[in-house]
Amino acid sequence: MALLEELIRAIELWLRIVKKQEYVVNPNLDPVLLVPGIAGSILHAVDEEGKKAERVWIRILGADHEFRTKLWSRFDPSTGKSVSLDDQTRIVVPEDRYGLYAIDTLDPDMIVGSDCVGYYHDMIAEMIKWGYQEGSTLFGFGYDFRQSNRLKETMEKFQEKLETAYNSAGKRKLTVITHSMGGLLLKCFMSLHNDIFEKYVKRWIAIAAPFQGAPGYITTSLLNGMSFVEGWEANFFISKWSMQQLLIECPSIYELMASPDFNWHDIPVLQMWRQRVDNSGQSSSLLESYGPKEAISLMAQALCNHKVSCGGTQLAFPLNNDILKWAEETREIISRAKLPDSVEFYNIYGIDVDTAHSVCYGSELAPVSDVEQIIFTQPQFIFVTGDGSVPAESAKADGFNAISRVGVLADHRGIVCDRHVFRIVKHWLKAGEPDPFYDPVNDYVILPTAFEVERHREDKKEITSVKEEWEIVSSEKNTKCNYTEKSSAIPSFVGSVSVTCEGDDEPSEEAEALLVVEPNINGKQHVVLRATGIAMDK
Repeated sequence: MALLEELIRAIELWLRIVKKQEYVVNPNLDPVLLVPGIAGSILHAVDEEGKKAERVWIRILGADHEFRTKLWSRFDPSTGKSVSLDDQTRIVVPEDRYGLYAIDTLDPDMIVGSDCVGYYHDMIAEMIKWGYQEGSTLFGFGYDFRQSNRLKETMEKFQEKLETAYNSAGKRKLTVITHSMGGLLLKCFMSLHNDIFEKYVKRWIAIAAPFQGAPGYITTSLLNGMSFVEGWEANFFISKWSMQQLLIECPSIYELMASPDFNWHDIPVLQMWRQRVDNSGQSSSLLESYGPKEAISLMAQALCNHKVSCGGTQLAFPLNNDILKWAEETREIISRAKLPDSVEFYNIYGIDVDTAHSVCYGSELAPVSDVEQIIFTQPQFIFVTGDGSVPAESAKADGFNAISRVGVLADHRGIVCDRHVFRIVKHWLKAGEPDPFYDPVNDYVILPTAFEVERHREDKKEITSVKEEWEIVSSEKNTKCNYTEKSSAIPSFVGSVSVTCEGDDEPSEEAEALLVVEPNINGKQHVVLRATGIAMDK
């Protein structure tokens, strides 16, 4: 029925039978700046004169051709910038709607299946309901995600955005909400421009940030490519092969590789079953394992003769040593980041989704005979808990004195439009109406998941039965990770209570309830309440 009601409502809005709901603007809210992650910004290609702009990321029709023509690039070690192979093309990020247009829905022309290209769309809509207003208290920062997270040009534009938002909001400090790689960009800015960061920022909420990298996801992206769209839409989108050629020359991707100096509980490894042939011609299999530092040499071997055809010319696309050096310097800069005492920090990360951590090519029965063939080989994975892209261990290891860290069952892209996350963020922002289901003392969210009521009469009695269910999402103590938070779980138990009320002038009543609190598993608890009330006629 809910879907039918939504459809009717949409038709009524289209026919203008009813007006779209207007939300009350609260001018007293602290301004918010939304920063996306990798591939989370619309990119336009413009000609030399800057007159003709064409969206090249994201688009569905003609996507692969325009992507290869306009976005494929080469890294320039003298500037630290990746420059498009087409010297007639310049990549820019649209600034419409105070920066929000570029991070809202990444293909605004897509009607059917638009959910697959939505980014901050749902969060922007929620925040407007809470009283935020675009250009006054709500802003966005899109950027060329091919570039390094510490690129001077990006840092300068980010500073300009902070200043603009700060002044537009009446010189009130900002809350910056980052998703994914946006957290590394902000950490770079904090390290390089700590005084400016402290001047303009009051609060930072990091969501699904790969603070120590995304090992499995990045390894396979560089060796095999990646896909941002699943399902039938992928047939019209950019191929994994085309994406791979872009990523090999993207500093931002190298900056997401597994941190080699982090004290991993589960060390991410790159494995390969290698075929060995002895002097007698007998073949055998040997499993080789490489840690984060050693894996680079194997990846370099696999890509050493990698070439692509572009404009009729064969171009070499090996693993880029200049970018590896640049990324190592970026990690050093990030490691020096200090959170100012005046800035509050919060961390939301994904849990309970299988997340590729270690990668293996070949098998004992089908070993790899030529390392260069692994770029055409389907990998096997060892999974850990996370959001499907970033391991929870990496996302939690922010290195700051966080006010709160909360794990949410959500995948990497879906976490920015998750209702649990909305409730948590709303509370931290002190926005909208108070949330009766949020417990700020113990830092958990109680979400109603079911509510059932039945009433009937029987022998001069009115009987009411109620069933309610909730899900409690809390910070948890995870002994598998380096960071330990105080557990806020409610002790599991089963209990009942009954009450009887009798009066001379009023009908007598009886009520009993059964409460079941299940154990806390990975920060989640299921609670069921069953209650029955009986009212006797006079």
